[in-house]
Amino acid sequence: MLRERKIALLSLEEKIDTSSAAGELIFHVFGAIAHFERRLISERTKDGIAAARAKGKKPGRQPLDMSKLEAALTLIEAKTSPTEAAKQLGLGRSTIYREMRRLGINRPA
Repeated sequence: MLRERKIALLSLEEKIDTSSAAGELIFHVFGAIAHFERRLISERTKDGIAAARAKGKKPGRQPLDMSKLEAALTLIEAKTSPTEAAKQLGLGRSTIYREMRRLGINRPA
């Protein structure tokens, strides 16, 4: 479509001009190499996840420990800041605020 409209890429830094046959070839070769790299990364990631599962590990984010969340909410009700409660219990500050929002709990004044 771009060729029909006589639109070409002219890269001044890499000296690529897709209006010429050689420039178009280089452009396609770079595209193929980038696609190849992307596929390699994807395959390695899948292999790593499969290897972790074979060792009995569960890749991904760990589930939220509800007992820690309840303890954090108790601390917040006792006028501890959400940030301090998160530090004390080893939870993320954003997790505390997200769960407070989900439960309709307002920030302490």
